[in-house]
Amino acid sequence: MKAIMVVGTTSHAGKSLLTAAICRILSRRGWRVAPFKGQNMALNAYVTASGGEIGYAQAVQAWAAGVVPWVEMNPILLKPQGDMTSQVIIKGKAIGKVSAADYYEQYFELGWRSIEESLQHLSTEFDLLICEGAGSPAEINLKHRDLTNMRVAKYLNAPTLLVVDIDRGGAFAHVVGTLELLEPEERALIRGVVINKFRGQRSLLEPGIKWLEERTGIPVLGVIPYLETIFPAEDSLDLFERKSHKSSADLHISVIRLPRISNFTDFDPLESESTVMVKYLSPKQELGHPDAVILPGTKTSIADLLLLQRTGMAEAIQNYAAAGGTVLGICGGFQILGQTIADPEGIEGQAGRFQGLGLLPIKTVITGQKIARQRQVTSNHPQMGLPVTGFEIHQGRSRIETQGIDSQSYYPLFDDPNLGLVDSCQSVWGTYLHGIFDNGPWRRAWLNRLRQQRGLKSLPTGVANYRDQRENLLDSLATEIEQHLDLTPLLS
Repeated sequence: MKAIMVVGTTSHAGKSLLTAAICRILSRRGWRVAPFKGQNMALNAYVTASGGEIGYAQAVQAWAAGVVPWVEMNPILLKPQGDMTSQVIIKGKAIGKVSAADYYEQYFELGWRSIEESLQHLSTEFDLLICEGAGSPAEINLKHRDLTNMRVAKYLNAPTLLVVDIDRGGAFAHVVGTLELLEPEERALIRGVVINKFRGQRSLLEPGIKWLEERTGIPVLGVIPYLETIFPAEDSLDLFERKSHKSSADLHISVIRLPRISNFTDFDPLESESTVMVKYLSPKQELGHPDAVILPGTKTSIADLLLLQRTGMAEAIQNYAAAGGTVLGICGGFQILGQTIADPEGIEGQAGRFQGLGLLPIKTVITGQKIARQRQVTSNHPQMGLPVTGFEIHQGRSRIETQGIDSQSYYPLFDDPNLGLVDSCQSVWGTYLHGIFDNGPWRRAWLNRLRQQRGLKSLPTGVANYRDQRENLLDSLATEIEQHLDLTPLLS
């Protein structure tokens, strides 16, 4: 089948964004396209309609292509656990945990077979694949077992774009060095270079472009300007680069940047609100007095709970809640807010029972069987009757502890009582539902409660869900990038 490959000189060169943009550009031109990433290492995940996990970036790319996300678009997903091990997910299903040293010995053959099967399946449904690589295709110590970059490009005989981030400096050296380290048959597939994140006048870059084209014999097919856009990120390194420009925001919300933070794409809709400042706070920093504190998802709830306790952040959050502050926990953060987390089998790394923050009357047991499913529920709080959609990804089972608890002190967030709780003061919230803020009316209702506490006027709640904003974002990204990118040599 016909395919285009996008690889980068480094991580964070802009491969995911460019792949999404190309998917939207070609979809608007009438192609039936789909994204593909053979192997992804990320803690931001999405659950497909079939209940399979894929990288969230591939879901966004599928939406950019105007198609439903499938597990075949990302057949291998590795979710790091922080102890030199990762959970291995093949075609959407978790099949084991493995150390970095043992991964390729145990899973290389199975992984490549799943890639081939996925490509065969996609080839029956789509005209064109837009394939994304990972990291760099020229890591000489890893190339012989790289399942993601030029092995896929060679298998598909795909014309390949090499993307470089010029904002980091050293772009010309990165391009030349990468090309020098590729095998001749790999280098022959590189049909164009894309210079990404360029600031300044294009004319000042022209001498460098001319030199690069003469030196490598490969044309520069695009110079993409630096785009001040929050695009769904793949890993937490992106959080260090985010800078908010909302100095006059009405509300300030702090998200605790847990070491193993996962699915922080949950908060992109909050960052899209012009009246909200979202700050990612290290557990070692002072909590201060934000309007709300969010404990996000985490791949290892127990390890991050223990870190919060060691750094004093756990006590700070408890004191903040006791003073009437609003605390929200999502997934792993929900578990941390409870009374205990038990891991009798050591699935997260250390067996035992651990005291949580005690802010919600739940007890959690980590189990081997993972729950991964899309959900449609109806809200009880902060407003009755709102339809809410999202997805669950968790291995813990939480039950509400009723002994010694006033039944009127806590209420279910949704019509499914197992999916979340809120206290009677509506100060402490917890839910297993990822994507909760994607629901525009629910998000605004929750924000309006914070605004009322500040004596601020409520915002309209009759707003579209975030998917509509995401569609506009993808359209604007594609329109901007299309002006600076020539895809003709790749399609002819």
